[in-house]
Amino acid sequence: MEPLSLPLDYAAIERILPHRYPFLLVDRITEFEVDRRIVGIKNVSLNERYLSRRARERPVLPPTILTEAVAQVGAILILSKPENREKLIYIVGIERVRYRHPARPGDTVHIEVVVKRLRSRMGQLHGIAKTDDGRVALDGRMTFALGPAQEPG
Repeated sequence: MEPLSLPLDYAAIERILPHRYPFLLVDRITEFEVDRRIVGIKNVSLNERYLSRRARERPVLPPTILTEAVAQVGAILILSKPENREKLIYIVGIERVRYRHPARPGDTVHIEVVVKRLRSRMGQLHGIAKTDDGRVALDGRMTFALGPAQEPG
């Protein structure tokens, strides 16, 4: 595998994560420090089918989708290591996740994930997602485990 060169676009992210449209929620990676931290971008678009829409209210990105976007940015950090490229990552726990401000269509969400603990097959990450205006939309911790890639068939 070739070394990462920033920024990572959608095609480069697809080479790291197994997710594909419409489940791939990260649009770009702008910062990357091996085994330390990563910053990704999620552009919230009005045509995303999973937006919460209520009568007479502006649509919002559901907190569960935002949580998944943060998890995917963290997964890119872990799976980008050459020794992890052929593995799958599983989120085995989310703790102290708080939703503080809605992300709406037109927002660019900046997602920063920092490694809190890292072992060969498990670890803990802290993620924070902020909207363009600097407001925190989500923050919390996620625990992950690495496993072998599944055999086809």
